Amino acid sequence: MIPGMSLATFTIVHTAISLIGIVSGLVVVYGMLSGKRLEKWTTLFLLTTVLTSVTGYLFPFEHLLPSHIVGAISLVVLSVALLARHSFHLAGGWRRTYVLTSVTALYLNVFVLVVQSFLKAPALHALAPTGKEPPFAVAQLIVLAVFIWLAIAAVKRFREEPKRAMGQAA
Repeated sequence: MIPGMSLATFTIVHTAISLIGIVSGLVVVYGMLSGKRLEKWTTLFLLTTVLTSVTGYLFPFEHLLPSHIVGAISLVVLSVALLARHSFHLAGGWRRTYVLTSVTALYLNVFVLVVQSFLKAPALHALAPTGKEPPFAVAQLIVLAVFIWLAIAAVKRFREEPKRAMGQAA
């Protein structure tokens, strides 16, 4: 359950963590597209994205929900991203693995953001009250297409930093 918080307060905290994860993830992907390792942003992204998935399990529930499945997938993907980054230091194919898993984790957070937007925002909910209507499908397809493009571009641009010769300035 939610220790020491009302459900409303916990929902706000969970949502804030999720939004921080999304914004920091977008900054991290921008860094990948620029060929830069943004260490502090990456730490914030990975931490808040893990926390988003973990705190999602603290909401009261009676049976397994789609959000639990997305959370489990996200945690597996994030585990691989963390291994690639911290255990394998982005060496060789682990750099590509890290990029793909990081972008996938961000996509899953944005996927949930779109779902929640259609559930909670009255104008969007009116367009797709059950989540099975074309406006919802189109929105999710656009998000998926954007993230596929981002993943491909990030893999191409986030290359290993060139090794410096001894005595060469940084």
